[in-house]
Amino acid sequence: MAKTHRIAVLPGDGIGPEVTREAVATLKLASEIHGFGLELRDFPFGAEHYLRTKEAFPPTALEELRGFDAILLGAIGDPRIPVGMLERAIISGIRFGLDLYVNLRPIKLHAEAMCPLKGKRPEDVDLIVVRENTEDVYAGIGGFLKKGTPDEVAVQEMIFTRKGVERVVRYAFDLCRKRARRRKLTLVDKANAVGAMDLWTRVFEEVGAAYPDIERDHAYIDAACMWMVKNPESFDTVVVSNMFGDILTDLGAAIQGGMGVAASGNIHPGRVSMFEPIHGSAPKHAGRNVASPIGAILASQMLLDHVGESEAAALVGSAVEDLFRNGTLQSTGTDSGVSTTAQGDLVRTAMKRGAASPAGRAAS
Repeated sequence: MAKTHRIAVLPGDGIGPEVTREAVATLKLASEIHGFGLELRDFPFGAEHYLRTKEAFPPTALEELRGFDAILLGAIGDPRIPVGMLERAIISGIRFGLDLYVNLRPIKLHAEAMCPLKGKRPEDVDLIVVRENTEDVYAGIGGFLKKGTPDEVAVQEMIFTRKGVERVVRYAFDLCRKRARRRKLTLVDKANAVGAMDLWTRVFEEVGAAYPDIERDHAYIDAACMWMVKNPESFDTVVVSNMFGDILTDLGAAIQGGMGVAASGNIHPGRVSMFEPIHGSAPKHAGRNVASPIGAILASQMLLDHVGESEAAALVGSAVEDLFRNGTLQSTGTDSGVSTTAQGDLVRTAMKRGAASPAGRAAS
C-alpha cells in the first residue's frame, strides 16, 4: 500500500505564496508519477494573519506541526511589521521549538553561465554545508542595559554546548560518508580568535576518530570565504557554527547562481523537519509573477528526500538541472523574462519527460 505523507504548508509573506504554489504543484506531480499520497494542510501564519489577529505564532500551532511528516515554508517578513519580529516568532519558533538542529544547504552549480566566478564549471561547485541551527548568538541569550541612552549596552551571548556541537558534527561525518564524493569534511570556525570555539575543534577531532575513511580538513571562517570564491572545488562537505554558517552559505548561494536557486532544510533526523527557499519574502516583487520558484521547488526536492521518496526527489532535481544545462532557464533573477508560473510549468514538463524516458520508467 502506498504511503501518504502529511505535509504542513506555510506560504507566508511577499513572494512566499507564489513560489510555494509552484513547489506544491511539483510535489503533487511527483506523487502522481511515483504513486505515493500527499495530505497537505495550509497554515496562515505571517504578516496578514498577524495584522488581522495580532497573533504571530501560538504554541498550539507548534504542537500541531509535530504531527506532520514535514513542513514546507515559503518566506516570512513584511515591512509593515517590526524588523525580525515575525521571523523570530515563526522561523526561529519552529527551528528551536522542534529542535531542528541541522540547517542543510546544498551549493550546486547547474550551468557554468550561472556562476559569477570565471571559469568555474558545474563539477567545480558541488558541495553541501551542514550549519548548526539551534545555538550560537541565535539562541537569543542577551539583552540591553540603559537602552536608548548614551550609556546603552547591548549584549548577545555566543553559546555552544558539547551536545549541540557533537550531534551536528556527527551528522556531517555521516552525510559526508553517504555522499561518497570526495569523503572530505571541512570544519569552519574561528577558534584562533574566539576561544569558546576550541570546543568545536576538540569535538571534531574526537568524533572524526570514528570515521577513518573521511579526510578531515579545517579552515577559519575568513579563509573559508576566500577559498570558496577562489577554489570552490576544494570543498566537499562543510560543518560550521550557526552564525558563520549563515554568512558562508549565502556566499555559496551567490556562487551557485543566486538566492533564487538556493534551498535549505531545517532538519532533526527522523522527526518532522522544515524545508524552505532562502531568498526571503522580497515584498517589492510580491504579486508580480516574476520571482523564481526554483529555490522553493528544490526545497520540495529536499523534503521528498527527507520523507523517503528518493526517486521522486531525484526526478525533481534532474528536471531542474536539465532546464539550466540546456539553456531553457538561464537565470533565477526577477529580470529573467520567465514568469513564476512559467518556470514551474517548465520544471513539471521536464519531470514528465524524465519519467517517460526509459531510465525514468525503470526507476518507477
